[in-house]
Amino acid sequence: MTTSLVSTHVLDNATGAPAEGVAVVLQTRAGDRLAAAVTDADGRAADLGPAVLAPGAYRLVFDTGAWFAARGTDAFFPEVAVAFTVDDAAHYHVPLLLSPFAYSTYRGS
Repeated sequence: MTTSLVSTHVLDNATGAPAEGVAVVLQTRAGDRLAAAVTDADGRAADLGPAVLAPGAYRLVFDTGAWFAARGTDAFFPEVAVAFTVDDAAHYHVPLLLSPFAYSTYRGS
């Protein structure tokens, strides 16, 4: 069970597999680093940041360029930054669906 307010799950849409080893940083909108993690074998980073965040704008920055380079794959996006707003104490799960030339995200549960 996670104690963090923020978690993520990265899936490689090109292979249909979890994206293990993606570095991700939780930042304030101003770019201050709050936490960092690397996705596990299931593509998850469950404990990403504190249990409480003040209401406001945050972002997750995924180092997709390094992840694809480590696999010998050319990719268009060197990083993916997903901005989101925290407005209450609910858990924020922010999945990332990734391929070399596209990505998508949504608010998960």
